[in-house]
Amino acid sequence: MSGQMSWWTRAALGVCAVIVVVRPATADPRAVIELFTSQGCSSCPPADKVLGELARDPSVIALSLPIDYWDYLGWKDTLADSRFTARQRAYSRARGDREVYTPQAVVNGSVHVIGSDREAIEGAIEETAQGGAAMSVPVRLSVDGQELNVSVAAANDQMPRRHGEVWVCSISRVVPISVGRGENSGRDLTYYNVVRGLLKLGDWTGAPVSWNVPLEKIAREGVDGTVVYVQDGSRDRPGAMLGAAFSELPLAGRASATARGPER
Repeated sequence: MSGQMSWWTRAALGVCAVIVVVRPATADPRAVIELFTSQGCSSCPPADKVLGELARDPSVIALSLPIDYWDYLGWKDTLADSRFTARQRAYSRARGDREVYTPQAVVNGSVHVIGSDREAIEGAIEETAQGGAAMSVPVRLSVDGQELNVSVAAANDQMPRRHGEVWVCSISRVVPISVGRGENSGRDLTYYNVVRGLLKLGDWTGAPVSWNVPLEKIAREGVDGTVVYVQDGSRDRPGAMLGAAFSELPLAGRASATARGPER
């Protein structure tokens, strides 16, 4: 046999190299990033931009959760939801600190950093990966007709946590806003992956489980995506993100997702 590789051998190795390169593109996400933001916060637009950049990374699930506690500053946030404010405060209680601010990014349910600091967010992703539980449970989504099919895998043998809650978020992937008053008065801002609805599907106890969710339960005007996550703890004391997945949805309604606040 000749010591020089044949054309077929080189071609086979080339195919193997291609397979190795594309494999990470289908990997499970490494992080869920929740940005608590506000249209009435002058420090938030840089963080909203960073979240938009992260939203383009297939290894990250990035969510905007606009809060309502700055509404008294002269502009009522048109996307804010009191449930997001409650969630941010619940994180603070679970961590045992009083760190509630905007823009605040909570990474994998465990570590919080300033939302405009991309380097700090990446550091928090690495930090939360050290424990072994964060983002270790595979979650799968698919849309079949008028249903969203959700499946959550079983816990692996090394996983310390074998319980959690399963939630589905309906999201609007791009929402342009014109701010009329307050600290961002006159600015045209863009928000990414804005959570527009939350629905608890059930509990996960370490065994595989699945749901078929009618799209009418999560659809609303402007919604064009969905995220399902499995999280340790409870709504009142949220813990580590154990797994998550994203899926596009048919746009609910033909109206634009653009939102404008009322004139005051």
